[in-house]
Amino acid sequence: MTRAAPEDPRAARTRARLREALLAECAERPLEEVGVAALVRRAGVGRATFYVHYDGLEALAVDACADVVRDAVEALHAWRGRPDPVHAPPALGEFFTSLTPHSALYRALLTPGGGGPLGRVLHRDLRAHSLREREFAGAADAPLVASAVAATFAGVLADWLHGLLDASAGEIADQVWQLLVALHASR
Repeated sequence: MTRAAPEDPRAARTRARLREALLAECAERPLEEVGVAALVRRAGVGRATFYVHYDGLEALAVDACADVVRDAVEALHAWRGRPDPVHAPPALGEFFTSLTPHSALYRALLTPGGGGPLGRVLHRDLRAHSLREREFAGAADAPLVASAVAATFAGVLADWLHGLLDASAGEIADQVWQLLVALHASR
């Protein structure tokens, strides 16, 4: 078994500063108006350093928003025992509520229907997690349900962020939860 080399702490700090700078810039203006020059100035790094770590602003933005993917996967799996088929786990409602501060950035990276660079990461990670769970449970339909769960969640999340679904964070959490429970119950 090959172990990955530990990450250089300096590189990790630089990427963290760039992510923080991007989130701060996007709190003031849309992603498409953020420039590399302003971003590196805010982060206190050189332009060349930016390009050592990222091939462009979109790659940095996806990295900065990657926590949202982890949070989504955790929120969807924050229950034990038999799931309530009507009410989402509190973590899922909290997840939707937590999106508000950077919703414009998420909309820029997650297109309606669940596409875009963040949508691809969300779909990939959620599908992988769902597939592992379904295979562990011995479900014959594991690949199909894992794909359906990932597509449903990414699509609903994106459409809600883009205002195509009129619901509060708690309401959309319950609604998507009901869809996902039904998908998992299918045989």
